[in-house]
Amino acid sequence: MDNQTKVTGVILAGGRARRMEGSDKGLVKFQNKPLVSYAIHAMQPVVDELVINANRNLADYQQFGLPVISDQTGTFDGPLAGILAAMIYAKTGVLLVMPCDSPFIKPPHLQKLLTIKAETDAEIVVACDGQRCHPVFLALAVNLATDLAAYLATGERKVESWLNLHHSIKADFRDEPGLFANINSLAELNSLAQNH
Repeated sequence: MDNQTKVTGVILAGGRARRMEGSDKGLVKFQNKPLVSYAIHAMQPVVDELVINANRNLADYQQFGLPVISDQTGTFDGPLAGILAAMIYAKTGVLLVMPCDSPFIKPPHLQKLLTIKAETDAEIVVACDGQRCHPVFLALAVNLATDLAAYLATGERKVESWLNLHHSIKADFRDEPGLFANINSLAELNSLAQNH
């Protein structure tokens, strides 16, 4: 397998998590395990290398035994900044992206993104649940880094707007609508914990 078909995975844990009352989202516990650990278990079986994108509490994230990379800027520029940092780091042709706060994602879900990417040779594959797309669940070509850097340099931050500039294919997950439940607040954390 050459490097162009190998996959680097990145778990996005670099946000400010404003709605988590100052807690670092990836380190918040869901059913007694840090949220980021669910993402690690989902990602590790399907990628050749795995990294965590974080901009604070770096020592805590390093405890998981993976490389921890930060955004190129210190201004919390959103998911695209984390994706760009991972592209720059990656030695592979494909980047697989997921956030740190979606505990129900399993390896087969992520493999589906990679399989569609390999079969179609699309620049970007994005997960959709039949109602809407989830733009931080992506398989994409690492060689889009220069394009992404230029986009961020204009001051733009919206993931969907950048995706719309490219040939992206939707991965259909409508059979599992609750799959992408993510945790943005402590209230959501408690609610999900009670229902699972």
